Amino acid sequence: MAPPNYSVKWTAATCHGNLTLTVAAATHLKRYAAMNASQEWSTQDFEVMSWHDVHVHGFRIVDCDEANGTAELVLDIDYILEWLSSEVGISFVVAQASLQFHEVFGLKFTLDYAQPTAGMCAFSLAGIERELVTYPAGHTSYRWRLPINWPAGEIVFSSPGFAQRLVGQPCTQASQSLSPSQRSAA
Repeated sequence: MAPPNYSVKWTAATCHGNLTLTVAAATHLKRYAAMNASQEWSTQDFEVMSWHDVHVHGFRIVDCDEANGTAELVLDIDYILEWLSSEVGISFVVAQASLQFHEVFGLKFTLDYAQPTAGMCAFSLAGIERELVTYPAGHTSYRWRLPINWPAGEIVFSSPGFAQRLVGQPCTQASQSLSPSQRSAA
C-alpha cells in the first residue's frame, strides 16, 4: 500500500523530519505497514509492507560466498509498524528491526552527506522498490532499489529475497526513529 501524500520538511541539525500534512493526507493517513502483530516478514510479504521514512542506522555485508560472488546484506533499521493519526497530530509505532537481503550481488551504494552539508546521522529510506528479472538460463531474481530521501542517495542490487525480523520492542512515539537509548544491540 502506498504511503499517504504529504510533504516533508527536514532539519539537518536534528536529522529528524517534521511532517507537514495536507488536509487530504491527514484524513486518509492510516496504517500502511501491514501485519502489526507479526515479528517476522519475508519476500512473500513485500506487497503489504512499507519502508517509507524508515531510518537505517547501519549495514553489514556478511556470509560472503566467494564461489557465487554473493553475500548477505543486513540493514539495522527502525521499522515503522504503524502511522497513527489523532486530533493532536501524528505518532508512530516504531521498533528496531534487522532487514537481511539474501545472496546479494551487483551492489551499488550511493550516499551524499557532503552536498547538503548534513551532519552525520541515520539515513532515511523513501521506500523499497523491486523488479523481477529473468536471466537467459531461466533463473529469476529481483533487482532491488532503495531510494534514500535524506541525505540524497540510493542502494541498488540484485537478490532473490529478504527476511526481516523485529529485534526490539515496539514503541509509540512522535518521532519516526528511535533514540540511542531505545535501540538494543542488533
